[in-house]
Amino acid sequence: MRGGRAAKIIAALFVCVFAVASTTARPPSIRLALLKYRGGGDWYNDVNSLKNLALFCNRELGTNLHPEHAIVEPDAPEIFNYPFVYMTGHGNFTLSPEEAANLRNYLIGGGFLFINDDYGLDPYVRPALKMIFPELELVEVPFSHPIYRDPYPFPNGLPKIHEHDQQSPRGYGLFYEGRMVCFYNHETDLGDGWDDVHNDPPEVRLKALQMGANIIKYVFCGSNL
Repeated sequence: MRGGRAAKIIAALFVCVFAVASTTARPPSIRLALLKYRGGGDWYNDVNSLKNLALFCNRELGTNLHPEHAIVEPDAPEIFNYPFVYMTGHGNFTLSPEEAANLRNYLIGGGFLFINDDYGLDPYVRPALKMIFPELELVEVPFSHPIYRDPYPFPNGLPKIHEHDQQSPRGYGLFYEGRMVCFYNHETDLGDGWDDVHNDPPEVRLKALQMGANIIKYVFCGSNL
């Protein structure tokens, strides 16, 4: 599944995510996907992150996201069935040329990759993104960008969820022909804030979920379309 066909399928999925309140028949729910990558890293570590994000968005934004996520590999044709792919872990991530090519087709075709650095992923992410888009540079997303404004305002950019190296949180993007195809958060760990196992204070957990809702809103309903 490549090119125009992939773009049409992903575009069709976009319109199903936000339910229309005045209708009684809701469209089929859309699954988010978790990326199962090679290299030995713990791609699986955020057990309930996507579930909790989906439930939060359904409750607060009126989305129609399935609470159970799918698992996809970078070179799998099934990746084109999922408009939003989540990647997380602590490092040890490798990407083959075939996987890079498939991810490039997926992202050009309308898909979106959200990368959560759970600490230690950064040295692997940047070379991998260069394999996928050698012509693009990973740039810091300005605080004025819609992803930090709607529906929840974050005027200073990403909220700080977990402390890693006493550095400020950073949000980076890859933009292909003006469209953000990848958003990468570093030194904050939104995914752990979505999960159930870290005993974060309620206000910190809420900030993580709200920022996640902003990402979902931007991907499915914002200027990204």
